[in-house]
Amino acid sequence: MAQTLTTIGFDADDTLWHNERFFKVTQDHFADLLADYTDRDHLNDRLLAAEKRNLGHYGFGIKGFVLSMIETAIEVTDEAVPASVIAELMAAGRDMLRHPIELLPHAREAIESLASTYRILLITKGDLLDQERKLAQSGLGDLFDGIEIVSHKTTATYADIFARHGESAARSMMVGNSLRSDVIPAIQAGGWGVYVPHELTWSLEQAAAPREERRFAELPSLGELHDFVRSLG
Repeated sequence: MAQTLTTIGFDADDTLWHNERFFKVTQDHFADLLADYTDRDHLNDRLLAAEKRNLGHYGFGIKGFVLSMIETAIEVTDEAVPASVIAELMAAGRDMLRHPIELLPHAREAIESLASTYRILLITKGDLLDQERKLAQSGLGDLFDGIEIVSHKTTATYADIFARHGESAARSMMVGNSLRSDVIPAIQAGGWGVYVPHELTWSLEQAAAPREERRFAELPSLGELHDFVRSLG
């Protein structure tokens, strides 16, 4: 199999660098700001519902998250939320957009160790400007043979990307922390899906692991990726 594999795609957020923990810090602050109006669990449920509703309008990323927080704040306070709270939520969003990038362990080594043999892609979703900013700050940009920032990661998305950048999905692998976005649709497209769990994963990205699939693998960290890829042959 190592001889037939030609292309390896990497997810970005919470696969190569930390991301979700900044959302958690902001969401905790959100709960503190609205503690006089509702309890934390109820607020989190309402926020998640708003995020689900708004994905089709705002897509994935910080801007949609902030707009969903503002919408939720208006709802749970019966439109009585102070302007100062709205201002704090907007400031929190700007802070998230300015936060420095911190690579996850083995991220650079995993890419560099495979780059001489395989075509390496970055396949990420979210706000274009924010993802471009994070990639530039990561220092990893020059290691990729192709970069794809997409609105959604579906079976069709992977089939198209791997056809354009490689021979086909059948000769490609996707590596990421989201079973729903990185792993399952890549396998459904005909490729390998390698799951590298992160301690914080947004609930909308969670799914049951497809352990019955021959082309599914789970690795504890990116540090094991090189040996796993080599073992396929």
